[in-house]
Amino acid sequence: MKCPYCNQDNTRVVDSRPVEDDNSIRRRRVCDGCGKRFTTYEKIEMIPLIVIKKDQSREEYDRNKVFSGVMRACHKRKVSIQQMNELVDKVEIEVFNSEDKEIPSELIGEIVMRHLKDLDPVAYVRFASVYREFKDVNTFMDELKKLLQ
Repeated sequence: MKCPYCNQDNTRVVDSRPVEDDNSIRRRRVCDGCGKRFTTYEKIEMIPLIVIKKDQSREEYDRNKVFSGVMRACHKRKVSIQQMNELVDKVEIEVFNSEDKEIPSELIGEIVMRHLKDLDPVAYVRFASVYREFKDVNTFMDELKKLLQ
């Protein structure tokens, strides 16, 4: 890190502490050349995840969209907000741990359904009916039969 006063390369960190948002670190540094102190902030660089939608358009990943879909599926079910948040956290871990910078929305939907199936079978069927665009009762019944097996 270069000193902002004398532009020399030799600086040392004398104090580090996390910033309130827990996403960055505040570092106090001292220049070995001029002896002056200055502060720097180190922050994790988040590379945006792009979602490829069914119509092949692209948009940035939005946690709120995933959460609102889960919330609609869990409407009037005995699933707490905390459980829904934990489910979305698990989905995000899987999505962001994939090395891809672009991910199809279908994959996100499949991950959500997999986790919903374990959390609440009714919420799973609700989500699947919208996500898989069930056209008739037979398609709905086929999904229920899979769930019962």
